[in-house]
Amino acid sequence: MNIYSLKLKDYRNYSELKLTFDPNINVFLGQNAQGKTNIIEAVYYASLGRSHRTHTDNDLIRWEQPGALVQLGFTRLGVENKLEFQFSREKRRRILLNDHPIRPKELVGSLNTVLFSPEDLFLIKGAPALRRRFLDGEISQASPAYYHELTKYSKIITQRNNLLKKIRERKAGTEMLELWDAQLVDSAVKITLKRLEAVKKLNMLANLMQRRISGNLENLAIAYEIHGADGDNVTSDLHSWYNKELASHREIDIIRGSTGRGPHLDDIILTVNGINLRSFGSQGQQRTGVLSLKLAELEFLRSETGEYPVLLLDDVMSELDASRRSQLMEFIRRERIQTMITATDSAYFPAERIGTYYQVAAGRITR
Repeated sequence: MNIYSLKLKDYRNYSELKLTFDPNINVFLGQNAQGKTNIIEAVYYASLGRSHRTHTDNDLIRWEQPGALVQLGFTRLGVENKLEFQFSREKRRRILLNDHPIRPKELVGSLNTVLFSPEDLFLIKGAPALRRRFLDGEISQASPAYYHELTKYSKIITQRNNLLKKIRERKAGTEMLELWDAQLVDSAVKITLKRLEAVKKLNMLANLMQRRISGNLENLAIAYEIHGADGDNVTSDLHSWYNKELASHREIDIIRGSTGRGPHLDDIILTVNGINLRSFGSQGQQRTGVLSLKLAELEFLRSETGEYPVLLLDDVMSELDASRRSQLMEFIRRERIQTMITATDSAYFPAERIGTYYQVAAGRITR
């Protein structure tokens, strides 16, 4: 996968920008708040249809402008494609793939990226929702059908929770729950099985990366934790287990007005040499673990789609020590992964030129 062009109009602090990218490494240098991350954000947005920095599309539109445009040219398995996003303060956004309008759910899987930002350093020690989002984003890019199932499951949970609240307020009867429970179980099983399959593969890949980075001193293990399973082996008959759990927790679900079982509550457990990385890992081990996860994500997507995704490194070079930076750059150059990197200082990179460098200042970019 390769992005060869980017066009922005009234996007963030860019009134108009046209860029052509190096097929290998692209380094964007400049002080903070000059527009470096806006480039990364635009590419990431084109991949999943959402920003990693805001939940509101209007935030992407340049100050006092009525709309904005993002357009990318990219190749996927050797075939040229064009993605275009049209933003308006008054209307819903429009997404076009090769000049044909598409719905948001048709976008995922068209252009694959892996983003590594400073926020990802909290992936291990942060809340379970961060790890679920990481896993779901990875699987969704490899399998659009999984993304559709996630969207469906989210709607089911919302409807069931609304019904639970109505039952609690005596505005509905419990017999309606059976309909939603049947749909929830069917969707939950599909999502959980797909996650288990992905974690099994990710576990192997991440451990390989961890051993390389640590000089064969550390073994990283990743396990999927089904909320409420309490260590029991429930994967042999997930349908029965979910049905039993929903039935036994029905009363407390009604009291709380929320669904207490399902993949929306599951987690990923990471251990290094048998020690829980979140609870007992050192800061260095946690950072190595995150880096290993991100490199494993690249390998996972390559194995699932046939080519590496585009790697986006947003201001993480300053967060990694010299050894980890060296390992990361060596991997990128060896595998010839198209990479876009933002940084404030060229000292974070090898003395020899490693790709194309861009200087970013006040919404203007020069090579």
